[in-house]
Amino acid sequence: MAAKFRSKKALSAEIVADKYRYDDPLSLAMLPPKDESPEDRAKRLERQQEASRISREIDDSLLESKRVYEKRKKAIKVLLLDFQLAFTPNHFQRERAAWKTIIQLNLISSIKKLLEVVQDEMDATPTRKPSTPTSLSRPSSAFRIPTHGLTANHRQIRLRLSPLLSMETALARKLLPENFDPERPSREICVRANSGWKATLERATSPESRASIGSRQGRSAQSSSEGRNRDDPTQVLAACKDDIISLWQDPAVREVLWRHNVRLEDSPGFFLNDAERISDVDYEPTDADIVRARVRTFGVEEHKFILENGANPGSEWYIYDVGGSRSMRQHWVPYFDDVQAIIFLAPLAFNQVLEEDPHVNRLEDSIYLWKEVCASPLLAKSTLILFLNKMDILDGTLKAGISVQKFVPSYGDAPNDIEHVTRYFKEKFRAYQDTHATSAILVGVREGILRGHLQKMNVI
Repeated sequence: MAAKFRSKKALSAEIVADKYRYDDPLSLAMLPPKDESPEDRAKRLERQQEASRISREIDDSLLESKRVYEKRKKAIKVLLLDFQLAFTPNHFQRERAAWKTIIQLNLISSIKKLLEVVQDEMDATPTRKPSTPTSLSRPSSAFRIPTHGLTANHRQIRLRLSPLLSMETALARKLLPENFDPERPSREICVRANSGWKATLERATSPESRASIGSRQGRSAQSSSEGRNRDDPTQVLAACKDDIISLWQDPAVREVLWRHNVRLEDSPGFFLNDAERISDVDYEPTDADIVRARVRTFGVEEHKFILENGANPGSEWYIYDVGGSRSMRQHWVPYFDDVQAIIFLAPLAFNQVLEEDPHVNRLEDSIYLWKEVCASPLLAKSTLILFLNKMDILDGTLKAGISVQKFVPSYGDAPNDIEHVTRYFKEKFRAYQDTHATSAILVGVREGILRGHLQKMNVI
């Protein structure tokens, strides 16, 4: 008898539920038809089950996305300025063939600069002064000054090395076809980030690619083989090896470079001292070679690494390699929102200028950029890590007698040695960092791991 009666509370809840059910348009729309047949009811229930399954899949997908996002937030995210380095031992192994070509192109670029200086010296033909001070017409004759030991043999060497120059142009066209301008050759190798330039290089220099080109052009087997050799940096460098070494080690050429105030050793991607090793047909680049290689990148490129050793193996690193040129800096902003650390690489090249603006000192530009980074409100909570690199080049420059004061007047009369020069520039960079009270230099973000890797790769 008691089962027929319900409490006032339960009855009230049922009335409210019924009222809600019939007052809510959505609930009314979802009610089954009054005249629903058993077959229609079965189909409706089947559709509801399918809708529930899809809904659960969406929920699971959202949960998985959230889990991945949280994992990525915990990963170490580093904004890398003008710098790319492998944090895992096998990172460059898959791309070693592409880096081999870049290193060969670096060597060819140095040879090109060397030949340009030699050619300028041999072609030096300053004109005589006019016979009368008031004459505005050009003189009809000229005289040639001595070329300080350069002979016809140097002209012959330059002629024999000319295939290297055309090869540099051909590979540059393949690397950056949309921006290649033969009328305005760049002093550096330039590629676009995320353009697949490494794969492009591998295809362009592979034997299969050169054989395919030869067959499409209808060459005979012998001429095709000769063409492949002309298109292969390894073969051309091997054929020119003796001339390269002879030209670079020639005392007369060194004197010409000295008088023209040209120090190729200070150039990025300098490999002339390793010409014999790199010009060998069996050459394989070492990790140190890859780190020293120079390729200028336009745009922003993301690299994901899973650390294989060190204090936290298995941890993820997201490294953003951003273009260091002035035209690229406005593209950095989107990568600053959640960055945890910035590694700022400052080469101590006090006697070099920017590629894009020959009137601006490279080190001066680095200090100016460092000042901007330290002052940015977007980076107030980021750890700033400053590395002063190219110490070997700095040491060689100072030992060559090049005065810091000549390029940096504020250096004054301090000793022109690496200890005092390094200390001076450290204080210059630290002054801006301390002024803006940003994070301490070289602290946090696995300092030991970073230092260990960079020192092992001879970067610092």
